[in-house]
Amino acid sequence: MKMPWMKLICLAFLFLSLRNQICYGAPDDYDDYDEEEEPKEKNPPGQDKCNGIFLTYTFTERNKELPHVKNVTAQAWSFKSKATLVNTGLEELKGWKLFIRFQHREVLVSATNAILVDGAGDFPAKVEKGATLSGYPNTDLKTSVDTAGDLTKMSTEIEFTGTMFGLNEKAIPLPKSIRLANDGWKCPTLTTYRTFLTTCCHKDPKYKSLNQSAKGKYTPRQYGDVNLMYDVLKSYEGSYEAQVTIDNDGTLSRLDNWNLTWEWMRGEFIHSMRGAYTRRIEYSDCIFGLPGQYLKGFDFSQVMNCEKRPVISDLPLEKANDTEIGHIPNCCKNGSLVSPVMDENNARAVFQLRVYKLPPDTPKTVLYPPQRWNITSLVSAHYHCSAPVRVDPSAFPEATGTGAKTYAVASWQVVCNMTKPEKKRAKCCVSFTAYYSNGAVPCSTCACGCDDSQTDKCNPSSRAMLLPPDALLLPAVNRTEKIKAYAKLKKKPVPRAMPCPDNCVVSINWHVSSDHKAGWTARMTLFNWGETQFKDWYAAVELKKAASGYDDVYSFNGTKLVSPKNTIFFQGLKGLEYLIEIKNGSSDSKPKVPGKQQSVISFTKKKPEAINIRKGDGFPSKVFFNGAECALPDSLPSAATLLSSMPLLFFSAIAFLLITYPFHS
Repeated sequence: MKMPWMKLICLAFLFLSLRNQICYGAPDDYDDYDEEEEPKEKNPPGQDKCNGIFLTYTFTERNKELPHVKNVTAQAWSFKSKATLVNTGLEELKGWKLFIRFQHREVLVSATNAILVDGAGDFPAKVEKGATLSGYPNTDLKTSVDTAGDLTKMSTEIEFTGTMFGLNEKAIPLPKSIRLANDGWKCPTLTTYRTFLTTCCHKDPKYKSLNQSAKGKYTPRQYGDVNLMYDVLKSYEGSYEAQVTIDNDGTLSRLDNWNLTWEWMRGEFIHSMRGAYTRRIEYSDCIFGLPGQYLKGFDFSQVMNCEKRPVISDLPLEKANDTEIGHIPNCCKNGSLVSPVMDENNARAVFQLRVYKLPPDTPKTVLYPPQRWNITSLVSAHYHCSAPVRVDPSAFPEATGTGAKTYAVASWQVVCNMTKPEKKRAKCCVSFTAYYSNGAVPCSTCACGCDDSQTDKCNPSSRAMLLPPDALLLPAVNRTEKIKAYAKLKKKPVPRAMPCPDNCVVSINWHVSSDHKAGWTARMTLFNWGETQFKDWYAAVELKKAASGYDDVYSFNGTKLVSPKNTIFFQGLKGLEYLIEIKNGSSDSKPKVPGKQQSVISFTKKKPEAINIRKGDGFPSKVFFNGAECALPDSLPSAATLLSSMPLLFFSAIAFLLITYPFHS
């Protein structure tokens, strides 16, 4: 078979080309092309035009988790995603905080380069209502100008792993929104792409902080309900001495028997402490953990606590002058910090501790505060605490009394604010009664929680039933017959499983006593159903429309507050500072008697036509006891006709007398 001459020529050239590459190697331009780096990945759309903080949330992948179920909404999926924050502006962002509003019942299992600041911030965390994160260990986003474009200092990338529920296999699960949670920053509407979200956040030029200190090198100090300082006083190779200050600055905030917790992130441990103590004194975690590996020959038997999350409590009053474990100004108050409205001198607690560090953090210049702070208290509000934020070093008066000041080596601040209690997790509750109604609206069912042993005998989901007023004087276990009798009298059905009780240690009855053209009166009664008395108790009520007419209170001390607005603050008179505990009845057959305090409160009507007592203006919109917001009833007393109310007028009068005058054994 003959080949065309053109094909022969092509084969010859191909042969010569291959021969040259085999013998002499590829040409230089071929090598350059082969080793050329691929073009760098472009920035997300909009980042180059953003003059502020550019946020991105990117979905990476998800996989179906066990068990596999047919119900799409019940199917669990593991997912991976990432969020990035890049400072593309000219102002450094100190102590960045990112809020992500998840919407698929997400459970976060881990997050890199950040910690959760919602509650205690432990993983796994349910974040279906959203999550706020702050940076760790890098807390600030510097500018391109100050770092010569160093992205490691200008930006942060957070990688998430977690679980979500619902959605079909082809859907791309993205959060509802992302934004900066720092005060004074605005993030406009999101730009949504198939697998990611972006937004450019910028400073609000109209924002003026009302609770910040003067500007300094670090983040300005913030002020919330409870403010904590972590001051490093002395720094050594491998250890440092720190002081913790707890200031109860909230008008309505209070701490009784406080417990403070935090989390060591880098293997630190508490060697010793003055002014407070850890609830558990042990050193086994040091011996069998990293400290035992790094600190050979160290005597751990003298160590106070090696837990990753120690629980710290205040010392009792009698230890205030103990030269070994006390003897620090503002220490040793038995865990009680009252509102500054009551006593400014008893609104601060201080303790000191010696902390040991592990490599590579042993140099005296390397200092990290503990993270995930949380403070709890007996019958008080629940607090959400921020991550520690670096602030300018705290100043202290010099010990010799010369007037000079000494400064901490480094200082961090944690701000904790009271939160509204979740449903059925309150610590106190309120009942409503009125002169024009023959029934009492009780505390709501399981207002302070119900345990499983109770729910076998009562209905935790049923609405609380109306009571005759005198039943408010009885413990919950003694009210059933009166509730049934009242329901029968009112021709109301009685359920087979009665509603569960409120289970609150403290309950408060608010009774509207009278209403006339010039003013009105109310009576507030506090009941202690617990076995522990409350010293220096206080209560506060918010009356949105009627507080301006506050006139007088007769058996308490009362103060109308400037902030919060429309709020009246009550506390016991001298000699009546105790709300005593529950006592046994006069005989075994008699019900127990709660401790109680009570007073009549009078109001004037500056604009009678603007206030309608019966329609709700005479009932508080918020009630607090010792800093805890109490659960309110879900309805108001209803007016009864004269005829229908006659059978119970006698019982109402008896209830009034019993509440007004003390019990006698």
